Amino acid sequence: MTRILIADDHEIVRQGVKAILSRRERWEVVGEAADGRDAVEQARLTEPEIAILDYALPFINGVEAARQIRLHSPKTEVLIFTQHDNEALLRNILEAGVRGYLLKSDATQYLIQAVEALEHRQPFFTKTVSDMLVSSYLAKSDAAPSILTSRETAVVKLIAEGHSNKETAAVLGLSEKTIESHRAAAMRKLDAKSTAALVRYAIRNRLIEA
Repeated sequence: MTRILIADDHEIVRQGVKAILSRRERWEVVGEAADGRDAVEQARLTEPEIAILDYALPFINGVEAARQIRLHSPKTEVLIFTQHDNEALLRNILEAGVRGYLLKSDATQYLIQAVEALEHRQPFFTKTVSDMLVSSYLAKSDAAPSILTSRETAVVKLIAEGHSNKETAAVLGLSEKTIESHRAAAMRKLDAKSTAALVRYAIRNRLIEA
């Protein structure tokens, strides 16, 4: 059996994904989570071969959750399942070691295909997403160095949601000094002069809802 973890903060989405996966007898959903922290804990407890993670998870987003899951379980393949399709997000998921990315709008058509690919240790991206990645890398410009790392993105997201440095450190399991360092690096890369500027960046890049 291939063990699968599903993490999404909407129960109806989790149940829909579970229903699609039930079409394959060899697949077993061994865990469900409604937020990023629980997803990391469920992955630790169940050791799934595949983790299907919504990007916009509460507390810890899907990319940061993927990074933490793969840190403790490198053999777990991750599929980021999201409604967002911007290039910055794609680069961040690749940095986190994620090899699968699927838009929720494509789930009915491609979810089984995506899980089958990851089950066989093969990456999965739809043609539209693959074309976006190729175009992005071919069109690298002087602005490329300003792209945030996945950890910096997680810090910006939490700060934009109103968390203090201390609260952000607790969520990510880091020291407050490390959070301050990531925050400063993000502000430098984005040429952001204030927390409000970080919030605007987070909204523009769909890290948080406006």
